[in-house]
Amino acid sequence: MHKLTIPIPDEEIRALHVGDTVSLNGIIVTGRDAAHKFMIEHFIRNPVAPEDEALYEELKRLLNGGVIYHCGPVVRKNADGSWTFVAAGPTTSIREEIYQPEVIAHFNLKGVIGKGGMGPNTLKACQEQPAVYLHAIGGAATLIAQSVREVVAVHKLEFGIPEAMWVIRVEDFPVVVTMDSHGQSLHEAVEHESKARLEALLGV
Repeated sequence: MHKLTIPIPDEEIRALHVGDTVSLNGIIVTGRDAAHKFMIEHFIRNPVAPEDEALYEELKRLLNGGVIYHCGPVVRKNADGSWTFVAAGPTTSIREEIYQPEVIAHFNLKGVIGKGGMGPNTLKACQEQPAVYLHAIGGAATLIAQSVREVVAVHKLEFGIPEAMWVIRVEDFPVVVTMDSHGQSLHEAVEHESKARLEALLGV
């Protein structure tokens, strides 16, 4: 088990390999389709508008050496105005393949958490950065939420609760490395093996 504190140094990322288990500690940011599209269109491919500068600077600080989590949480607003994560399971990551490499490079991301894996462009970005893709346990949303010790802030709540960017502090957040900075992808290996077995069964 690798116990990592965010922000994560490059040497600790390079020490990870496919199959390693990881316990994350520190601040991570959730982001799904709307958040990734927003970052691409407002921060990466176009000049930052004055009204977005504060958020841009905050995300640069949080994501530098940091981790983004593909998650649409279930949250509860408390009487004092604070928020509590009720469920925090991963969402399917492949939808962000068109955005992820640019987000990784621009913000110096070190980790992407989700489920189902990502494609060759993200794998290449993980090698170049370096960074890793971390697989969270699907179907364990309530259990994972127990690792969320504090909701520090929320941005772009106008996107809706699942699509907003939640800034959370986690302790002992359990994940598994399934794409590493050395060009290895468990998802790619499983796909190739499954295809080979199917072809053998079909006599192709």
